[in-house]
Amino acid sequence: MATSPDRYLLDFEKPLVELEQRLDEMRALDARDPETDLSAQIASLEERVEELRASIYRNLTRWQRVQIARHPLRPYTLDYIEALTEGFVELHGDRAAGDDPAIVGGLATFKGSRYDGRDQTIMVIGHQKGRDVASRKHRRFGMPNPEGYRKALRLMKMAAKFGKPVVTLLDTPGAYPGLEAEERGQAEAIARNLFEMARLPVPIVVVVIGEGASGGALGIGVGDRILMLENAWYSVISPESCSSILWRSWDYKEEAARALKLTASDLIQHHVIDEIVPEPIGGAHRDPATAFRNVGRAVARALNELVLLNASELLDARLAKFDRMGAYQVTGDGATQGGANVRVNL
Repeated sequence: MATSPDRYLLDFEKPLVELEQRLDEMRALDARDPETDLSAQIASLEERVEELRASIYRNLTRWQRVQIARHPLRPYTLDYIEALTEGFVELHGDRAAGDDPAIVGGLATFKGSRYDGRDQTIMVIGHQKGRDVASRKHRRFGMPNPEGYRKALRLMKMAAKFGKPVVTLLDTPGAYPGLEAEERGQAEAIARNLFEMARLPVPIVVVVIGEGASGGALGIGVGDRILMLENAWYSVISPESCSSILWRSWDYKEEAARALKLTASDLIQHHVIDEIVPEPIGGAHRDPATAFRNVGRAVARALNELVLLNASELLDARLAKFDRMGAYQVTGDGATQGGANVRVNL
């Protein structure tokens, strides 16, 4: 997390970085030669930098947000666990095939008192990507095998046994598509998690912190509150894969991102998520401390609300929430006896 974000420069950020470099050079020159007063020029350039920064990040396209969500310096699950909890005890293995480092999880004390909540023990589970070549290979870039989802389910059932809330952090390009994963029941493992999470009798708070791709994300993404960072994305398919299917080429990934409507602002309009968690200007990697604080407050609010519900109320509300997704109105054109409205639940 100590590496400069400028090392991984995104294309649309180049004009801003060039202007920031000019500002740094002018400040260095002013410091070296006190007799030369450059304060007016520096102030003017600072104003231009702030205006350009606001202009760029206030008008991001959907594809640009996808790029920010994939930034290699963006905070990952273990970074959030370290910042928001204490006493984290990682638990391993699915008690069937083995452990999966693409999903991490364990018991920890959520430091809720720092975020207008209360300190409490939670089960925290999330996808984990790697920071270098070795760790990315080890964690398969955050793409879980079936044992990862089965490990997550084992931990969630443990949380339910002891009456502890579950917090999941989503950040994956998808479930691992290897032959061995399919042989060990990848689809069944994800489907089983959906079924079991729908009836888990403890609060579940889901936070999309980066990429939320298809069933790979949804396998630990059924919850009472779905929170999503401002520059994260959540969709049934990645823009590149969508482009390759529709246009037989990855060249139309920007058009695919627009069509998929995969950003937080899109999804909250369709009630797929419940809250957008704001990020620092430029993305969570620019100011991780602020990102951690914003996520902590959002999780604390969600837990404060959910703890007031008993198990029956919790499950009824959860099922109703997901039942409402995909509902749409079909309006007749006169041929259907005056144009009746029909509500259809997918």
